[in-house]
Amino acid sequence: MHVTYEHIQAAARQIENDILRTPCFPAARLSELTGAKVVLKLENLQHTGAFKVRGALVKLLSLTDAEREAGVIAASAGNHAQGVGYFARQLGIPATIVMPRNTPFTKIARTEALGARVVLEGEGFIQARDHALDLSARHGYTFVHPYDDPHVIAGQGTIGKEMLEDHPEMDAIITAIGGGGLIAGVAIAAKAIKPGIEIYGVQADTYPSMYDAYHHTHTDATWGQTIADGIAVKTPSPNTQAIIERVVDDIFMASELELEAALQTYLELKRIVVEGAGAAPLAALMKHKDKFQGRTVGLVVSGGNIDSRMLSTILMRGLAREGRLVSLRIKISDMPGVLSVVSKIIGDSGANIIEVHHQRLFSDVPLKQTEMDVAVETLDRHHVQSLVEKLTKAGFETHVLSRSSS
Repeated sequence: MHVTYEHIQAAARQIENDILRTPCFPAARLSELTGAKVVLKLENLQHTGAFKVRGALVKLLSLTDAEREAGVIAASAGNHAQGVGYFARQLGIPATIVMPRNTPFTKIARTEALGARVVLEGEGFIQARDHALDLSARHGYTFVHPYDDPHVIAGQGTIGKEMLEDHPEMDAIITAIGGGGLIAGVAIAAKAIKPGIEIYGVQADTYPSMYDAYHHTHTDATWGQTIADGIAVKTPSPNTQAIIERVVDDIFMASELELEAALQTYLELKRIVVEGAGAAPLAALMKHKDKFQGRTVGLVVSGGNIDSRMLSTILMRGLAREGRLVSLRIKISDMPGVLSVVSKIIGDSGANIIEVHHQRLFSDVPLKQTEMDVAVETLDRHHVQSLVEKLTKAGFETHVLSRSSS
């Protein structure tokens, strides 16, 4: 697959009036946290909330009149589906999106709202893709691949072009890798503009397909659930792999906890909502601070489409890991007035009670005692330890139920 910087320049001219030129700016607080001079490229602010519209539009604009009339088809349960649907509707091209049967209804509804016809088939992406290819062959639809297509790669490469036009001082760029279309395009553009720049990719350690291919190794992967579902690709594309081996300097992996921590950091320090894949570059930077110390590093925030329930759960888990939200099990005498004493100790310590649950029946404490579980907001782990000591000193045996790794 041959994609050059000239192709990316042509793609940029094609889409400049239809794609948002997303902000690319220094992030001072993230720079303080990591020791690097961090620059963020906010593709989470793009149409449909992700970078995928760039490549989708370039591909759609490449179609002949006959291909446009016949329509297009894609397989996706996420950002690619919306990217294709968004511009297919604007260009008057019939679009069909094949999604796995277990796709959340909200994603189906969002895609249909863009004017695309949704077909549910298969238990996962591979089965959905195979069905899409079958429909393409039977009905003459043009298949729009999410990453393994030169037009798509050229479209994604416009991100790298914009980043270096806005911040030519950048020493390195980090971006997430799923199928490899984004990093392939970004790397081709960036190295054409500034040959000495370094390009790094990052994958979720549950889906290390391109990491393994790049490093010629085999990682014991679970191929399980990940919050970075946008980059959960089991098999690397030989085409994007060949580009990555030529122009990418290294590939990192990030664990689920590291992805969660990066997502939480974006929200707390920058008030930016990102999805798991969009948080992956920051997770890699936080993990490899020493490598990037003092250097100017661009992070591609590739998308912000995250389920609100998942986001709230991640934030609560983060608070628990930091000791800012704990559950205490406290033994008390089962008699009037004791609860108010415990509440006063907690309140006077500066903590805030969120929830109280008494345990009388399913407990092995003496009959005239009871256990209660108290969810408490605290400042940090030291505050928790101080609170436990005060309760214990007052005669209330107390244990922390929620502990987290550092």
